Amino acid sequence: MHIVDGALSTPVVVAGAALAAGGIALGLRRLDMDRMPAAGVLSATFFVASLIHVPIGPSSVHLIMNGLAGIVLGWVAFPALFVGLVLQAVFFGFGGLTVLGVNTVTIALPAVLAALACRRGVTHPDARVAAVWGGLAGALSIALTTAAVALVLTLSGEAFVPAARLVFVAHLPVMAIEGLLTAAAVFLIHRVRPDLLGLFTRPAVAGEGA
Repeated sequence: MHIVDGALSTPVVVAGAALAAGGIALGLRRLDMDRMPAAGVLSATFFVASLIHVPIGPSSVHLIMNGLAGIVLGWVAFPALFVGLVLQAVFFGFGGLTVLGVNTVTIALPAVLAALACRRGVTHPDARVAAVWGGLAGALSIALTTAAVALVLTLSGEAFVPAARLVFVAHLPVMAIEGLLTAAAVFLIHRVRPDLLGLFTRPAVAGEGA
């Protein structure tokens, strides 16, 4: 959900830029060679998922998949999602350049917080349990993102209060869809690449599979 240029007050834009810079710096410190491929894939996933959007006042409704980015990347989600936002703003005019910081914070920070809240469940050895918690993280990240967007709009002036309420209501279906998609993705990752979730494959037992 991209906030457009000119919709926010200067103090909110400056505060968002400062918070985004801190999150990106922290994410880059934790970005190693092993996480680069996953960061690139999830940045591209966010980029593509957000291309189809419906304008809602000063924001828009679309898929984000930031919950999955938070689960797999943690704080690295900040630079990964920032890259996607920059490309969307430059090539398609989604959001804007002056609000890049705010958009990064409202999308990346909820992803990290939701992943931290559901971390124990997502790393459960049972793929079905992990998928359920992954779905909760996906839905929660959208709920927190929507709340963050509503908050920054409200802080920018009372005129945006109705739009803030509309943004939250309009994203209720998105929460359900993202929850299902994230659950399916976590289930697949758990079976194919459990190391991306912080899990490790079970060592082979002598004679097993013979």
